[in-house]
Amino acid sequence: MYSLGIDVGSVSTNLVLLDTNNNVVEKLYIRTKGRPMEAVQQVLAEIGKKYDDRQIYSVGTTGSGRIIASIQVGADIVKNEITAHAVAAIHTEKDVKTILEIGGQDSKIIIIRDGVVTDFAMNTVCAAGTGSFLDRQAERLGIPIEEFGDYALRAAVPVRIAGRCAVFAESDMIHKQQLGYNTSDIIAGLCDALVRNYLSNVAKGKEILPKIIFQGGVAANRGIRHAFEKALNMPVIVPEHYDVMGALGAAILAREKVRKEKLKTKFKGFSVSGSSFKSSSFECSGCSNRCEVVTVLENQQPVGYFGDRCGKYSSLAASATG
Repeated sequence: MYSLGIDVGSVSTNLVLLDTNNNVVEKLYIRTKGRPMEAVQQVLAEIGKKYDDRQIYSVGTTGSGRIIASIQVGADIVKNEITAHAVAAIHTEKDVKTILEIGGQDSKIIIIRDGVVTDFAMNTVCAAGTGSFLDRQAERLGIPIEEFGDYALRAAVPVRIAGRCAVFAESDMIHKQQLGYNTSDIIAGLCDALVRNYLSNVAKGKEILPKIIFQGGVAANRGIRHAFEKALNMPVIVPEHYDVMGALGAAILAREKVRKEKLKTKFKGFSVSGSSFKSSSFECSGCSNRCEVVTVLENQQPVGYFGDRCGKYSSLAASATG
């Protein structure tokens, strides 16, 4: 029996399937492209080609789109990204103490002591240091993002780049190019700048101790990993499933909940990949809060609500919370 984990982010949607020993047997990583419901259906359709509903023991969702995904698939548990990433990291490296996570649109740091999250911080404001910013610079330089880190490692003398702001970093890069600096030196300088930005903002005031795990899509960039190791003077571990750690954690948590509470999974089945899902919103006039409530429709029938502070509507849907 397998546990299914789905992480719906602003840039990517990830799915992981775990066996009874929490080993990854399947994983999918696709671009969300601003259509989270369609992305969830796409990964379900793909995995549904190889497995049937009866093989799914539990389902968990996480990420910024976790609530709407839970309504779509019938999740047994819904968890925030901090919890999901921490659980996955501890499962991967039992004595992990620091998690560096950089995704497409945000970055975070999670501090763990004795297997428990003791502190964390997130940056969702500045684009500098995120995957989308690196994608844009790679495209502008005409370099495949998969090779971006390799260019950085070939640098002789990294160029100093202003990395506190995405706009300033980009303009500084252009200026350095115009002055004739080597491309590898510029890219290495950008990696160093993004790491400085992360450490002085996201990680400000945090005690960074080994073991350090680097996860999220940007962990594939060897230049960023090298810049972290140089700045921290410590080894930085990139786990095998660095790109789907949120989904991995959600799947582990889902199995634990179903097993502990002796539940029957709420999973609707892979057939939901063929359903018609739409969302609409309305403003509730029931009180002075004037909540904007989102309704999720499956085949034109309401199957869930969220956005109401009092739970007037969301309590109507049988969805997990956490």
